[in-house]
Amino acid sequence: MLAPMRTADFDFPLPPELIAQHPVAERDQSRLLVLERATSRLTHHRFRDLLAFLKPGDMLVLNNSRVLPARLRGHNARTGGEFELLLLEENAVNDWWAMLRPGKRARLGTEIILHGANGTSGTARATVLDTNAAGHRRLKFSGVANIREALEQLGEIPLPPYIQRSQPQPADRHRYQTVFAAPPGSVASPTAGLHFTNELLDEIKSRGIEVCFVTLHVGLGTFAPVKAETLAEHEMHEERFELSAETARALNAARRADRRIIAVGTTTVRVLESVAAAHHGELVAGAGRTRIFIHPPRSFQIVGALLTNFHLPRSTLLMLVSAFAAPGETRGRELVLSAYAAAVRERYRFFSYGDAMLLV
Repeated sequence: MLAPMRTADFDFPLPPELIAQHPVAERDQSRLLVLERATSRLTHHRFRDLLAFLKPGDMLVLNNSRVLPARLRGHNARTGGEFELLLLEENAVNDWWAMLRPGKRARLGTEIILHGANGTSGTARATVLDTNAAGHRRLKFSGVANIREALEQLGEIPLPPYIQRSQPQPADRHRYQTVFAAPPGSVASPTAGLHFTNELLDEIKSRGIEVCFVTLHVGLGTFAPVKAETLAEHEMHEERFELSAETARALNAARRADRRIIAVGTTTVRVLESVAAAHHGELVAGAGRTRIFIHPPRSFQIVGALLTNFHLPRSTLLMLVSAFAAPGETRGRELVLSAYAAAVRERYRFFSYGDAMLLV
């Protein structure tokens, strides 16, 4: 019987200077580390070289969720104390769960006057209605017809905490969004997709590779390291997803024809493997929520290759990649950590604005 895998098994040393603070100038000029799973061979490329690893008939699946400008700023209507709000999930129009800082001052009934883009007070307000076990606050917005529609004027793109900004930069609003982003709902970008340009996607299609999309709205939990001592003790965060009928039909047809399905990003893997697990290996269109926690040893029903970024130590994303490196086995952890060590030596850039890795 296998011993429980420990969270500490997924730790690795990472020089702080390799945490990418800014994207490269051109999306498709990031670096690309390719891991051949069968041989453990590593090769180094530019992202545009991805074309050399795709073949006619492949299916490239991307997450098209759009990042909301979900970070708001305001002040306490009574005391003037400053608040930062991060919207997490919409319950109804003007009714949201959110993370507030400082949370201890956001007591029930607290009224917050929101600031406009130039820092001045506007008419929009938020009132704290409730709190949950995670410390998040339920907010009721007023003074605005629909806060979701006002986010473009009031909100900021919620960059991950490891990207340091004294002030938000206008370029982040464009660059922290994929070129194919469509339905809004994420509070973090599906970052593997950030490397693609429209021109590269057109060239991929011209070579007989089919491109399709799923939607998974990335939640705050994607930033959170696993704190439990063992993986079995970890409670996975929940995220909303949708698989369209068009994508389900295309992928089911590809599987019947034994064509390779390439997932762009761990969020795409979560959608495909969640749906397959719920429907005996078949992809059935629909919307839902997933708490799937993919870690070694795990077999995969749908995904045949994975394109992803370099992830945080002890993160569920690193655990998913480790499972994919050796499906059904535990040795994928050693394989991926060895590849990460090579990436550190070669000065690859890590995390959201970092470089990419392809596992084939």
